[in-house]
Formats: sequence, structure tokens, C-alpha cells
Amino acid sequence: MQAELDVLESKLALILERYQDVRAENIQLRQQVVALENSNKQLSERQGEARSRLEALINKLPD
Repeated sequence: MQAELDVLESKLALILERYQDVRAENIQLRQQVVALENSNKQLSERQGEARSRLEALINKLPD
């Protein structure tokens, strides 16, 4: 009986350790998502500004 409890205890400890690892990884990935979303937003804004400047230059060209 004690041996079975010891095995269960070690399995539970392993599960808890894996859970903590996955949770830490999940937090890190969520932070990366936020950073990438911010970067994407900045790039989209820059692209829009470049598009506006290009359209303005095109409109200045003689017909």
C-alpha cells in the first residue's frame, strides 16, 4: 500500500512540475503575443503613412 502511495506521490509531483512549466511557458507566450501585436500595429501604421505619401506623390504627377 505504501509503495502505491509513493508511486502516486511521485506521479503527482511530476504532473505539478509539468503544469508549472506549461503555465510559465503560457505566460511567456502571452507576453510575446502582446509584443508582436504592438509591433504589427506599428508596422501597419507606418504602412498606412507610406501609402498616403505615395498616393500624394502619384497625385502630383502630371496626367
